Amino acid sequence: MLKAANLALLVLFPLSWFAPLMRAGVLPLFGLAEISVISGLQSLWESDVALALLVTFFALVAPMLKVVGLALIQFGLLSGAVHRPLLWLGRLAMGDVFLIALYIAIAKGIGVGRVETAWGLWLFTGCILGSLAVSAMSAREAKVG
Repeated sequence: MLKAANLALLVLFPLSWFAPLMRAGVLPLFGLAEISVISGLQSLWESDVALALLVTFFALVAPMLKVVGLALIQFGLLSGAVHRPLLWLGRLAMGDVFLIALYIAIAKGIGVGRVETAWGLWLFTGCILGSLAVSAMSAREAKVG
């Protein structure tokens, strides 16, 4: 069951990157633009390459490295000794969710425009939390088994 859940994340993570995280607009009368992880990264690459590299690592690379690494451990292709570093990769990825939530809270607090959360934020958050749960259960199972 844990293997299947972990492998499902290989599909769900990329889907969450393209799903709308939020809808934002400057004035209430105009339509809201949908922002995803990928569209946000595209904008960031144009304005701040160093920050874009950092966010790309935490939002895209770290979660996928963790999922692939855990799958390799689960199928006996990688030593269980790397499990702890993989768990840290998942924790680092959780920072993205907090940054997105902080951005939404700040934008709403300023009151200049309108920001609404979208279903992709919940999917992205669920993927990261699911990945942390699968990793923790896999570690527990490895110690018991």
